[in-house]
Formats: sequence, structure tokens, C-alpha cells
Amino acid sequence: MKNFYHLTQYVIIIFLFILFRIIGFKASSNFGFFIGKYLGPLFRSKLSIINNLKKAQINGNYKQIATNVLGNYGRIFAEYVHLKNFKNDKLNNHISIEGREYLEKIKNNKQSVVFISGHFNNFELMAMQIDKAEVDCAAIYRPLNNPYLNKIMEKIRKRDICKKQIKKGRSGTREIIKLLKKGTSIALMVDQRVREGEKALFFKHLATSTTIPAQLIKKYNCDLVPIYIERKNKFDFKMYVSKPIKINKNKSSDEITLFINKILEKMILKNVDQWIWTHDRWRT
Repeated sequence: MKNFYHLTQYVIIIFLFILFRIIGFKASSNFGFFIGKYLGPLFRSKLSIINNLKKAQINGNYKQIATNVLGNYGRIFAEYVHLKNFKNDKLNNHISIEGREYLEKIKNNKQSVVFISGHFNNFELMAMQIDKAEVDCAAIYRPLNNPYLNKIMEKIRKRDICKKQIKKGRSGTREIIKLLKKGTSIALMVDQRVREGEKALFFKHLATSTTIPAQLIKKYNCDLVPIYIERKNKFDFKMYVSKPIKINKNKSSDEITLFINKILEKMILKNVDQWIWTHDRWRT
């Protein structure tokens, strides 16, 4: 039954990808928002989004924020087939970067850093722009549950986003260490709940948080580089690259992880409806 479901899902998504490719970037993005807004609640509960917003004590119209969150899901989905046009500069006028000089410095100094961010709109563009800046970097990703779709997404990620992809897990951790020793930087999302992590405050509540950045900083003395991307006027993006942060490696893993969560909070508060609120970060 699960195999049938995965295969059906794969066929539907491939059909939509073909349609998105035909109608172009802007029409795809708008259609994706429509899909996310009206069909998204069938797959992702608006109530769970609203409950998370309340728990985080976010101000605003919760129903409207939830609608925008699901709409943004749809936009991201619809824009996947157009990522290659961002990669080859055909859509370069739709993205600007603040802090490009920091990427240039990291590249020239051949230093290993830890890039951190979250699932903001459109998060795939961040690793792509780091790669386009010729920074030697590997991105950590979580495989999709659907094996048919995962094969397609892995191909898109390696071809259009970042050539070096590391699958989450024990084997991935070994690969991270191997690449760091060679001078490769690591890019990862720090906003999702993880099975193996530590409890750290996130919007005033304890949340199981990844300790990978803290471990890399302490063991390999890497600088921390937060990056953030926001959507402007539906189709345009601005990416922010922070100045590398030198963290005292003598700080505890708990202290570094809490510091990273505070950075993530500031990113989320900048555009609360452009972060994926469907994941329950505070589930025990």
C-alpha cells in the first residue's frame, strides 16, 4: 500500500513539474501558492501552525500567517523546476546578496566555516549561491520518505544547487569530518527537531536541537556564518550572509547551541510567515 501511495504521489508531482516548466517561473510560483493555500491544509494542519505560533508567542493574525505559510510551501514546490535557471543566471535578476564580500573572503582564505540557516523562502537558493560563489562547500540534507521522489530531488540538488551533498546520518557525519579536514565548509539547516540532540531554549521553550554546529566549532575551531533569505514581491529574493563569527571553542556545546537558536529566532521574526511552522519543535 505504501509503495502504491509513493508511486501515485510521484506521478502527480512529475506531471506538475512538467506543467510548471511549461508555464514559466512567475506563473508557476503563483500557481504553487494557490495549491499550497487551498490544498495544503489537506496535508499540513493549519491548527498545528497556529498552535506553534501561539506557543512561540508570535504577534499577528494567526489564520493569515498560517495561510501564507502553506502558500509559501506551494511556491517553493513550484519553483524547484526553475532552480536550474537561477543556477545558470537566467533568473539572476530575481536575487540579490548582501554580504557577498564574506563569501569572497571565505573562498580566498580557503577556510572551513559552518553555514547555518533554516527553511525560509526559498531555502534551496542559499546553498546554490554559496556554490556559485565558488566556496568549497557541502550541504547536509534529509532524504525524502518517498524513494521515487527522493531520487529526483537528489539529482536536482547535486545538479542545480550544490555539487557536494551529505545525507543526514552516521555515514554523513563521517563524511562531514572527512571534508572538513580537507578544507571544505559545511552548510546545514538548524531549525528542525532532531532525534539525537540536546534540549535548548527556542522561543522560551525547550526544544531538541541539533548539536552538529557546536561539535564542529569546538573540535575544528570553525567560524560560524549565519545566512538568511527572504522573499520580496512574490518573485524576488534577498539573501543575507553574516560576517563570520569566531566562537570560543571552550564554550560548552549547550552554550553554542543556545546561541545558534537565538540567531534562528531573529531570522524567523524578520518574516514570520516565511518560515515552516508545521514542524513541532517542542515535542518531547
